[in-house]
Amino acid sequence: MKRETLWTVFFAVVIASLLAATAFVFLLRGEHRSSGRTVLKLAHVLDVSHPVHIGMEFMAKRVAELSGGTVEIQIFPNGQLGSEPETIEQTQRGALAMVKTNASAVEGFVPEMAVFGIYYLFKDEGQFWRVLNGPIGKELLHAGDATGIHGLCYYDSGSRSFYTVNRPILKPSDLEGMKLRVMPSRMAMDMVSGLGGAPTPIQFGELYTALQQGMVDGAENNAPTLLATRHYEVAKYFSMTEHARIPDVLFISTIIWKRLTPQQQAWIQQAADESSVFVRNLWAKKTAEAMKELEERGVKIYHPDQSAFAETARPLAKQFDGTPVGDLAERIREVK
Repeated sequence: MKRETLWTVFFAVVIASLLAATAFVFLLRGEHRSSGRTVLKLAHVLDVSHPVHIGMEFMAKRVAELSGGTVEIQIFPNGQLGSEPETIEQTQRGALAMVKTNASAVEGFVPEMAVFGIYYLFKDEGQFWRVLNGPIGKELLHAGDATGIHGLCYYDSGSRSFYTVNRPILKPSDLEGMKLRVMPSRMAMDMVSGLGGAPTPIQFGELYTALQQGMVDGAENNAPTLLATRHYEVAKYFSMTEHARIPDVLFISTIIWKRLTPQQQAWIQQAADESSVFVRNLWAKKTAEAMKELEERGVKIYHPDQSAFAETARPLAKQFDGTPVGDLAERIREVK
C-alpha cells in the first residue's frame, strides 16, 4: 500500500474516533445544544406505566409545544441512568439535566425534605396540597439550590401503606420484628424502628428480589406503584395504614438552569406546573383502577384503625421538636 494511502487511512481512523468520542460525551452530558435545539435529559426509576412517568411525558410534550421544538426533554425511566442517589448526584454536577425523585430519597442533599417522612403529619389530602402549593412548598423546592438541584414541581405520590409477604399489618404491634424495606432515608428508618419494625434500606430496583428471597418481610408504598412494580406477585397483603404522604419532586441541575435563557426557564416551569396538575388528576383515577386490579390479582386489602397507628407514631415526631425539621413540621400543622 502506498504511503499516501496509509496516511489517508490513518487520518480517517483518527477523525472517526474523535467523532465517536464527541458523540459519547454528548450522550453522557445532561444537556447539549445542536441545530438551534436544547436537549435536556431526565432520569427516574419508575416504570413507564406509572402515572408520574406519564405526567413527565406530558411535560416533555408541553415544553416542545411552548418552545416551538427548540427545547427537548428526553426521559430515561426504569433506573436506566442509575439509582435515585446516583442520578441526584449526576444532576448536581450537571452531568444530568433533570431528575425525578421521591422527597425522602433527597433528604441527604436537602435535609428539610425529611419533614415529609413524619407519620400522620398532614390532616388530609387537601391540606397536603395547600402546603405544597403555598409558601412552604415553594421554600422547600428552592432549598436545594445551593447544593446544585433546583426544584420545579411536586408530583402526587399518594399516601404510603404497608404491603407484606407472610401476614398483614393490622395493628401497630404487628410491625414488631418485621424487616421492612424503607427508602435510604434517616427519617424513614427512625419512624419504622420507632414502631418496632426493623428498617432495611434497599434501592428501589432491588426490592422485588429482596421480597422474593425473604431479605425483607415487606415494604411501604402506594397502590399504583405496588401494581406497576409487580411487587404484588410476592407481597399479597396490603394494609391501608396511609401513614405518610411523601411527594415526588422534579429537580433540574442548578448549573444547567442558570445556563438557560429566562424564556427557556419560563417554558420549562410552566410545563412542570401543568404536569403537576395533570398527575394529580390522573393519580386519583389510576389509584382507583390499581386497587381494583390488585384485588383481582389476589391481593388481600385491609383497612386497619389508622388512629391507633397515629397515636403510636405521635411520640416519635416529638423527637424533632426544637430542630429545623420540627419547626417546619409545626408550620405545616398550622396550615388550615
